[in-house]
Amino acid sequence: MPKVEMLKLVEKMHLKNMTPEVDLSEKYLSEPDVNRPALQLTGYYEHFDHERIQIIGRVEYTFMEKQDEAKKLEIYEQLLSTKIPCLVFCRNLVPEDMLLEKAREKDIPIFLTEKKTTEFMADSLSWLNKEMAPCISVHGVLVEVYGVGVMITGESGIGKSESALELVKRGHRLISDDVVEIRKINDDTLIGNAPDITKHFIELRGIGIVDVKTLFGVLSVRDTKNIDLVITLEEWSREKNYERLGLDEEYTEILGNKVVCHRLPIRPGRNLAIIVETAAINHRQKLMGYNAAKELYRRVQENLEKSEENNLF
Repeated sequence: MPKVEMLKLVEKMHLKNMTPEVDLSEKYLSEPDVNRPALQLTGYYEHFDHERIQIIGRVEYTFMEKQDEAKKLEIYEQLLSTKIPCLVFCRNLVPEDMLLEKAREKDIPIFLTEKKTTEFMADSLSWLNKEMAPCISVHGVLVEVYGVGVMITGESGIGKSESALELVKRGHRLISDDVVEIRKINDDTLIGNAPDITKHFIELRGIGIVDVKTLFGVLSVRDTKNIDLVITLEEWSREKNYERLGLDEEYTEILGNKVVCHRLPIRPGRNLAIIVETAAINHRQKLMGYNAAKELYRRVQENLEKSEENNLF
């Protein structure tokens, strides 16, 4: 599993560093989960996952306030000796000097946040799971079309970037061109984004690099988007049979997740942007329970049954 820099956590969660003497540049987080060490403060360390972020809320804070100095020293010594990555105090509950001194000795950072404990836990869990999710890079284009995350794939030079640019001109949004970084958040969710170096840029053969954000405005781009649909562009061939009705969905597998996939044959004169828009709308309709192909099939079946009944009489 990928590691996350401690400095990125501090920046993302707007944490106040209470131990600036501790060097954070070489510190990393290796677990996407968090822990409230309530039981550990009472001395129970069996099954304790020391690699998680340790969070101190009001319950833990008031418990420690009731302990005498000798007991506090013993508790802090035992907790920090487990080499936890950091301690985060929520609700602006200021850690006492004894703990800060021990943390400096053990080279363990202590942070402060104004967020409520449950709020900070939810925010940090969501962010850490995204940052540490399994990740691959795929050659393609990712756009948001009517709220649907559409990844366009195909051989180099087939027209992926041109299609994306036309979609942006029609009011849709670009996430990534050429390379899409895909993260698996769970068994149902894949999130795509652009590498930092190519974010908001499109390469057009014969023209060069185009900055979409600068040309079309901030509403024409976004940083991340769920991947809901894959459209594969390929050269049209007389030898291949292409889907005509769409009764059965085709899928492609990405990081173990199945995503609906359409193969679009490319021929001169086809407006790919309109086809992608239609595919996105059709996908939304299916998610809402309406399938045009099945509706047509139902009508045909009803018509055949009526014809058979008329023939009997």
